[in-house]
Amino acid sequence: MTIDELRTICTSFPSVTEEVKWGHDLCFCIAGKMFVVADIYALPFPVSFKVPAEEFEVLLEKPGFEPAPYLARHCWIRVKDLNRLDEAECRFYAHQSYRLVAEKLPAKIRKTLQIEW
Repeated sequence: MTIDELRTICTSFPSVTEEVKWGHDLCFCIAGKMFVVADIYALPFPVSFKVPAEEFEVLLEKPGFEPAPYLARHCWIRVKDLNRLDEAECRFYAHQSYRLVAEKLPAKIRKTLQIEW
């Protein structure tokens, strides 16, 4: 996976914006809320996703997964190297994270952004 492939996946979801925060993290957001964070200057290329609480500990047992810095208490995991994921896995984690974040948005905002399940 490359940053361009990750960008293609993340921007395929409705109403996604992207911005660089903290000088080096490419953040994909929905209504200003991050759902994928990638350190664009680190090698190997790490990427973080929000996951369901019941999956958090299970994923940490997999090689290459670790708690995401500063966000682990909110059930974010970091994949140390994006190349550990194939396209289907990356799409799954990105979409799952997008959905978890979008579900927390007020219904009015979801409707305005045309986010429907």
